[in-house]
Amino acid sequence: MNARSVVPIVLIVVLAVLLIRLSPFTSVAAGHKGVVTTFGKVSPEALDEGLHLINPLSRVVSVSTRIQKVDSQGDAASRDLQSVTTHIALQYHLSAKDIASFYQHVGLGYEDTIVAPQIQETFKAVTARYTAEELITKREEVRHAIRELLDTKLRELTGGGLLVDDFSITNFQFSHSFNAAIEAKQEAEQLALKAKRDLERIQVEAQQKVAMAEAEAAALKAQKQEITPDLIKLREIEVQRMAIDKWDGHLPNVNGGAMPFLNLGAK
Repeated sequence: MNARSVVPIVLIVVLAVLLIRLSPFTSVAAGHKGVVTTFGKVSPEALDEGLHLINPLSRVVSVSTRIQKVDSQGDAASRDLQSVTTHIALQYHLSAKDIASFYQHVGLGYEDTIVAPQIQETFKAVTARYTAEELITKREEVRHAIRELLDTKLRELTGGGLLVDDFSITNFQFSHSFNAAIEAKQEAEQLALKAKRDLERIQVEAQQKVAMAEAEAAALKAQKQEITPDLIKLREIEVQRMAIDKWDGHLPNVNGGAMPFLNLGAK
């Protein structure tokens, strides 16, 4: 192959590269917006999904508007100076209507420059408001407070271009000594609760016994008030009558002594 035959081939390759680079057509993938820049200047209008006709000298940067997720390890200290660690998961997305302004003022490295640092800072700020025990008992309140503060900060730093969709934290982890103290406290509370219930049961049983004794005393008193001389005499007559009903007509054999008799006509 001589030099004359090589030149046309080189020209064809160069023209093909230029056509590709200077093509007036571009496409934007689904879930993305196309930010147009011309010699570094950002166009205020971003391109929607699909095929577009553009200035061959312009460049299109594809920016995702889909929901994205960031996982992070949170390390902080509680209000009572207990070390706290937890796993944090943040879901967010970029506002499609502000994507050009977001690209111009923030750029594409926002996850490392803004999101990750703000997650740590917000986690530390909110955790410092609660004691270690409150972080456990008020976990949902803490999660909500972190999400609200983080959403506010990210909106301010990005001009409303980055929005929080969801925020979650796993169980808080503390030092071994604090965990042991929590377990000891729970055991003490359970023992105290059992002792309280036993005391209440004893008090109830004692009150029941007192009530029964009072009832029996009241019954005896009522019976005593109802006993009159006439009632006693009537009871004696009933006893004698029952004895007569049971008598078979024979007198008992008695050797010596007075013969027994029944006082039937006593008045």
